[in-house]
Amino acid sequence: MVDQPGASVYPEYWEADVVLRDGGTAHLRPISPEDADALQAFHTAQSETSIYMRFFSFKSRLSSKELRRFTEVDHKDRVAFVITIGGEIVGVGRYDRLDDPTEAEVAFNISDVQQGRGIGSILLEHLAAAARENGIRRFTAEVLPENRKMLRVFADAGYELVRKFDDGVVSVEFNIDPTEKSLAVMESREHRAEARSVRDLLAPSSIAVVGASRRWGTVGHQLLEHILEGGFTGAVYAVNPEAFEVAGMKSFARIADVPGPVQLAIIAVPYEEVPKVVDECGAVGVKGLVVATAGYADDGERGLRRQRELVRQARSYGMRVIGPESLGIVNTNPEVSLNASMAPSLPRRGGLGLFSQSAAIGVSVYAAASRRGLGLSSFLSAGNRADISGNDVMQFWEDDPDTVAVGLYLESIGNPRKFSRLARRLSRSKPVIVAKSDVTGLRLPPGHVVRTTLAPVAALDAMMRQAGVIAVETIEQLMDIAQIVSSQPLPKGPALAVYSNSAAFGKVVADNAAPHGLIVDRIVTDVDLDAGMSAAREGLRRSLRENLADDSVHAVVAAMVPSRSLTMDAIAGVLAECAAEAGKPVVAAFTGILDTSVQLDGLLAPDGESGEPGPSLPCYSSAGSAVAALAAVVRYAKWLDRDQGMFVEPAGCDREGTREHIERLLSSVPGEQLVRLDDGESAALLSRYGIPVVPSAVFESDDEAVAAAERLGWPVVLKTTDPALRHRLDLGGVRLDIEDADSLRRNIAQMRRVLEPYGSSAIEVQAMVSVGQACTFRAIEDPLLGPVVSFGLAGDAVNLLDDWAHRVPPLSSTDLHDFIRAPRASLKLFGYQGLPAVDVAALEDLGARLVRLKDEHPEIALVEFNPVLAGTRGVKILAAEVWIGNAAQRTDSARRAMLS
Repeated sequence: MVDQPGASVYPEYWEADVVLRDGGTAHLRPISPEDADALQAFHTAQSETSIYMRFFSFKSRLSSKELRRFTEVDHKDRVAFVITIGGEIVGVGRYDRLDDPTEAEVAFNISDVQQGRGIGSILLEHLAAAARENGIRRFTAEVLPENRKMLRVFADAGYELVRKFDDGVVSVEFNIDPTEKSLAVMESREHRAEARSVRDLLAPSSIAVVGASRRWGTVGHQLLEHILEGGFTGAVYAVNPEAFEVAGMKSFARIADVPGPVQLAIIAVPYEEVPKVVDECGAVGVKGLVVATAGYADDGERGLRRQRELVRQARSYGMRVIGPESLGIVNTNPEVSLNASMAPSLPRRGGLGLFSQSAAIGVSVYAAASRRGLGLSSFLSAGNRADISGNDVMQFWEDDPDTVAVGLYLESIGNPRKFSRLARRLSRSKPVIVAKSDVTGLRLPPGHVVRTTLAPVAALDAMMRQAGVIAVETIEQLMDIAQIVSSQPLPKGPALAVYSNSAAFGKVVADNAAPHGLIVDRIVTDVDLDAGMSAAREGLRRSLRENLADDSVHAVVAAMVPSRSLTMDAIAGVLAECAAEAGKPVVAAFTGILDTSVQLDGLLAPDGESGEPGPSLPCYSSAGSAVAALAAVVRYAKWLDRDQGMFVEPAGCDREGTREHIERLLSSVPGEQLVRLDDGESAALLSRYGIPVVPSAVFESDDEAVAAAERLGWPVVLKTTDPALRHRLDLGGVRLDIEDADSLRRNIAQMRRVLEPYGSSAIEVQAMVSVGQACTFRAIEDPLLGPVVSFGLAGDAVNLLDDWAHRVPPLSSTDLHDFIRAPRASLKLFGYQGLPAVDVAALEDLGARLVRLKDEHPEIALVEFNPVLAGTRGVKILAAEVWIGNAAQRTDSARRAMLS
């Protein structure tokens, strides 16, 4: 929490950096009394028209009383946010609570010179989120009819508006709870803004290399040389105060001396000089920075402080940052032709987009792509990933027509919830391959605000599978798959034809396919490559065409040993030609070659003369690598082709009533303390989402137990409340099928004697329910992932074997279907060793209700149902544990904010 002098506190996350519509950045924060002079300067700079639109009259200056009223707020009944660029206020938004405590009046004032950048919509999002936290549910505003821009801000926000016209003023009212439409509007705006910010970095109109050196081999010298030699189509400037000429071009002492505007600055100076350079760049209107300088997160805590200050400083001027310690950026589009990287030459143009978080690994990623001859659309090395992230680049790639597939190497995921949302959307149009380092997990990149994860590591993998991400462990695996998805059509199924001129080699490939989930439809080994070049080529072509034309063959793996008659290039030419004709993927494994993507220039020209470049064929030195890569692509194609279902919204869920219920329970809970609800409160809360719990009663005397059993209904069970024994029938913690009062009294006495060695604990009585398969559900609020739900079969499966399924809401009907079937022990749900199948639909319905409850209420810290008895007709929850607390802001919420 942040405490302002003379004012109440507000949550730290109310202060945030934001990306504007044109890709620039700004800083949003609550107003403070110290802003009085800045607010006056903002007001006096406004036009008469703007002042009239805001106040319905013209006032050249704000009075002292007005300044105090506008800047001194309590952050509850009166909230105001300012947006600043370069320390100057460029927009103000505020609300004041009305007589109805659930309603507030909202007003905005945007700088004349900053209008059209989406500032009003960002202020509205943050004000609405703050208002909801303070119990406000509706906004009202009075707007002059001629103030069409402000009316458009409200209309375009996705809320359901009620407009009234009275006495020359338009009154607008709307509920501020997020709706499907308002969230879609926010995500669309976020997408356009972040994609624009990356596009401006990768396709700048002009570049200045600050620190361009005359000494060969230095970072500044190489970056400038590579930009020039790569044929960058925009203006290039060298900045070096100690040189008049660098790389054959005039050098300028400061960026302020450059004669033209500079859109992108590449900084290669010692870290102690970077702050001065950033200030100079901001002063002349540079839009973005690539910082190659080291000495930040790699230099311990002091380096982390430098890195945080670098980002704060750059964002204050509206600039985005790639790096620090970035290897640079590449854009092979001929209209840009940018190689602002340490790579000596511009890579071959292609459809693969690459992102690397680590500077050191970035070298490996780029080298692996270059060695295999993979054509790139763009490459971005984020270095320490202080600002521009994989999420930002995915936003850009989604709209980039040059990119057909993307690969990311990640060492951390700072906003997994947003990553999941973006990757799922991007994966619907372009394959997304993610290589995770051994230490990749649910953590933030260095230099960011620390959050600790509670979720199991498997939850991250589950999140990626949900999103359609092709997850791999190594860069080599990433490149193996990239070779296929960037050059071949997706397979329509798992059936293979295996080609080989060696029966043994073909058998090895076929045996390797089955464990990867591929089906070998046929093995073709009658391939004679020693019949002379022309005959061998024609025979291979004829056989391939025949087999690829068969609908039962979805792909071909050719495991070949080149001969004297037919070389590797000749075989690859025939394979690529037939693959292109059939529209089916073909991959090749040749013994004794390096992995590569063979570009077959002119091999398809019927007259034998060199023609246009032909199709690429993914080639591997290992048949195992070829099969594994193809299997990953088959799984992705299956995910893509599958009906993803609709997001499930079970009937009978009372979101608003639950919110009020939780607020009442939390009204006396201090700070971040967690509170466990008693059984009655838990049951009452869960019932609002249609989740019934079989009632139970704790007793002290035998008479109380009998009375409870009469109320609950015979037969009953007895259970200890000791968490270690309450499910242990073998240790005496449970007694079943007690049919009358006398039997109940005898069992209570026996149970107390058995449990005495374990210490004293209460006993409860519960109605006996029909037998069924014991299952367990769990849902937690993770600081990074947000809501995480888990399912497994109760007992040894989860306790000893960790056989859980994890998912990150929201879940579609298809996600729920897979969720219940994901544990290895789930086979027991469908009839096992003569037992009947359970009511899986009822389990899915319970899962859907729990998912929605947890997704809509972050204040619920933990829910656990254990056990849930799944019978042939319905499910019964025998025990429910619910913890609640004052929730932190989720990393991907209904307000746009950059990671800090």
